[in-house]
Amino acid sequence: MNYQQILKDIHQAILPYAQEGKQADYIPALARVNPEQFGMCIHTIQGRTFPEGDAFVPFSIQSISKVFSLAACLSFEGDELWRRVSKEPSGTAFNSLIQLEVEKGIPRNPFINAGAIVLADVLLKHLKHPEDDFLRFVRALAGNNRIDYNPEVASSEQACGYLNAAIANLLKYHHNIEGEIERVLHFYFLMCSVEMTCCDLARAFLPFANHQKPFDFDGIRLTASQVKRINAIMQTCGFYDEAGEFSYLVGLPGKSGVGGGIAAIYPKRYAVAVWSPRLNAKGNSVMGIKALELLTTETQESIF
Repeated sequence: MNYQQILKDIHQAILPYAQEGKQADYIPALARVNPEQFGMCIHTIQGRTFPEGDAFVPFSIQSISKVFSLAACLSFEGDELWRRVSKEPSGTAFNSLIQLEVEKGIPRNPFINAGAIVLADVLLKHLKHPEDDFLRFVRALAGNNRIDYNPEVASSEQACGYLNAAIANLLKYHHNIEGEIERVLHFYFLMCSVEMTCCDLARAFLPFANHQKPFDFDGIRLTASQVKRINAIMQTCGFYDEAGEFSYLVGLPGKSGVGGGIAAIYPKRYAVAVWSPRLNAKGNSVMGIKALELLTTETQESIF
């Protein structure tokens, strides 16, 4: 498969969509990112890398980081984790308070904000140096020790994070947050601020694509069964309340972030990451989804 030529052709084909959508302007630091950028990268399990466009430009991965925090939490707690967070698609916005209240403080899944805030609380309990330990895990997955947090983005999110603070308080009310709310939120915002390139992300997701190979990175160990289940949750819950549409159009497990990034896997073949800052109404990258739809259409490679 000539992935390099396919990516070049996809880049040209999606240019008519370049002005559709808008950035996540509710986070001031993200609103200042140049929206004209587009990057894409495939990394195969054989170790080959195929970059296109702005594939080496770092960007804030935002909710894509929730896949990494879920992996770490499952490593520490196993199935006990599911006592505090469920595994079902939300069907509502990623920052919904209504659903959390109706379901008495048990988030619908780990990838909506409420679920990820619970994951942050779990990691604070298990990690001796949470900020350093989480970053070291992500660096090990990507094979890049230069990956770092963006303090400006984290501060920007925290300064206007009133809805996330409300979610954390509701979780605390229902006894599903053990730590101090401010500490949990600080760590949550910091994890979302991690900056990676498309090539970093593709490599970091490769262990999820090749789940038959042992998953062991910086002490975070998962069984093949646990990796398979993370992939299942990505398939059903990885795109907020647009997960069904993404499955229909693309047919790969993946996770998006409001920084404009999307990471996805084709099991036993490759991991792919795409980035374009302009988002649709659901919070997913317009050009990113179109690029991945064309990728699976042109290659006829999807899980279906």
